[in-house]
Amino acid sequence: MSRVESRTHSSSVVIRSSPEAVYDLVSDVTRTGEWSPVCRACWWDGDGSAQVGAWFTGRNEVPGRTWETRSEVVAADRGREFAWVVGGNLVRWAFTLQPEDGGTRLTESWEFLPAGIDLFHERYGEAADREIADRTRAAHEGIPATLDAIKRIAEAG
Repeated sequence: MSRVESRTHSSSVVIRSSPEAVYDLVSDVTRTGEWSPVCRACWWDGDGSAQVGAWFTGRNEVPGRTWETRSEVVAADRGREFAWVVGGNLVRWAFTLQPEDGGTRLTESWEFLPAGIDLFHERYGEAADREIADRTRAAHEGIPATLDAIKRIAEAG
């Protein structure tokens, strides 16, 4: 049984571009390093692509620490949603898209899943709550920065 319920956060931005064009941008994980404040590079594992069941690896960097994660695509609906789960069950990230006033409302969401929270308790022991709070803060700060960068790239054409 999980010690803690999942943690979630999301934010949105309106982009002057079609949902399909925005989807094509955000579902190209090889471009993630252009907008993410933490993930510096991503690549498809094997011959993967933006399809449900495909896996990709991301290289993350923060001051004093670099690590890689593997993620599975769990939603790939062009113009509507692109989502993946880190480690298969640890953290769910998603971009959802809705048409709005000649553009697209892009929402990025983050959910620290119960299995991920349990893993942090196993890995960090008494320091787990601090580590979980650090990841939560990073999501709260990173999502608006990511959305602003995607908007800038998408609108630049």
